[in-house]
Amino acid sequence: MNNESPSPYVGFTGVSHLAFITRDLEATVRFYRDLLGLRLGLALADSTTKHYFFELTPRDSIAFFVWDDAAPIVEKRPGVPTRAPRGFDHVALGVASKRDLLALRDRLDAAGVSVEGPIDHGLGWSIYFKDPNNIDLEASWTSVELSAPLLADPTAPLVVREGSEPKPEHWPARRQPTTIEGAKPGAGHELGAYAVERGIGRYVDAALESVR
Repeated sequence: MNNESPSPYVGFTGVSHLAFITRDLEATVRFYRDLLGLRLGLALADSTTKHYFFELTPRDSIAFFVWDDAAPIVEKRPGVPTRAPRGFDHVALGVASKRDLLALRDRLDAAGVSVEGPIDHGLGWSIYFKDPNNIDLEASWTSVELSAPLLADPTAPLVVREGSEPKPEHWPARRQPTTIEGAKPGAGHELGAYAVERGIGRYVDAALESVR
């Protein structure tokens, strides 16, 4: 007889997408599709919104809202505090089932967290809420699994109409391969040796890593 209480938590599948903001869709497509090699898996548009998704894995994407009037992002180093405008909009967490999505909504509601939805976006259902820092969060359940890219923006620019697959010819070929063996120490650089010495980590074999 199993007397264990059921877990109050839902099944997450990963980060469904990170949603950022761009003022320059053409440059964004050229960078993520053609330079980084991420397939343009989904393009959505209506009278007020354009939303583009670049696939990291079959489940995880980097997404962009196209806002022509967005404030330019001031260049800074990662991790350095700033009060300048940033380009992040929200993070969407994938859940495994519709039941999980609704259970998460109920759990948030019981905790006094304001929740919008569920909302049917055609390819999936979503709920929207905020964390204690007022960071916008989405939980998303995929209701339709695509077997091919879906580019559904009737006003897409020419760069998008080139298709979903990367176009490496739009960028220069790599020149001299980087061969440096070491890296400049950064925040936390001492943690590698600390973890290995205490038996909770191991060094990755560089030779094996190079053939993955």
